[in-house]
Amino acid sequence: MPIIDAQVHCYERNHPGRPWHAVLAGPPEVTGPDMVKAMDDVGVDGALLVSVYTMYRWDASYAVGVQKAYPDRFGVIKPVNANDPKVQDVIAEWAAMPGTVAIRIMMTPEISTDAADPGLNRILAAAAKHDLPVNMLARDRLEQLGQLARRNPDTQIVIDHLGLEQPFVPPAPKEPWKELPHVLKVAENRNVAIKISGACTLSHEKFPYKDIWDPLWRIFDAYGLDRCMWGTDWTRAVNLLTYKEGVDSFKVTDRLTDSDRARLMGGSLEKIYGWSPGKKK
Repeated sequence: MPIIDAQVHCYERNHPGRPWHAVLAGPPEVTGPDMVKAMDDVGVDGALLVSVYTMYRWDASYAVGVQKAYPDRFGVIKPVNANDPKVQDVIAEWAAMPGTVAIRIMMTPEISTDAADPGLNRILAAAAKHDLPVNMLARDRLEQLGQLARRNPDTQIVIDHLGLEQPFVPPAPKEPWKELPHVLKVAENRNVAIKISGACTLSHEKFPYKDIWDPLWRIFDAYGLDRCMWGTDWTRAVNLLTYKEGVDSFKVTDRLTDSDRARLMGGSLEKIYGWSPGKKK
């Protein structure tokens, strides 16, 4: 089974031709070749490349260019705007592009907190029509996410980054798992999966981050490993650990069997997104 990272980022240096809107934690740039080398160095076969909202907002052109250059290594995910009345057209165009695997909703303050919001439900309905999973960055809004999942039972929803607030720099929060009961509650919705991305950034210990495993297994038990996908959120996590540490902490732990590892580090992702390294979509 290939090892697939559920979330990585690539971006170029800030320049007038493609200016940044804001700065995300990480190196000055992480190009496609940079990311491929990092993956090769630690034995990661493929990754889902998420266009960086912080820097590029709705413009996914850089991520698209990287995916075109390395179609066997990346599937690409684009943020879409729930407040755009033409978002259905955006989703249809995105779904028709080679290499695209999903869309993403950033549940930022300007996005409605109402589960009946027409814009949010428009996205979820359009995604189901085009067979695209919807990634949702929804920390502190998991109850709303659960309500949206029930309103849209045919839409595959994926919770980003465990549904928890994660740090950009050390140290980890004093109570990094305090919202875990809300994460577990959402598992009742069978159309919701979860990215186990950035988990190591919540540890109060050094590599191999043994203190993350008890809460992670509560998530695995609630969702089932077929709805859980390992990821690093590289390069957002660069100030807290190395890419190798983010990979090896799951590859070498005795808290996973070989079968568990195969599902968590690639198998579940292949089923949920319908993508794997070397497969065209």
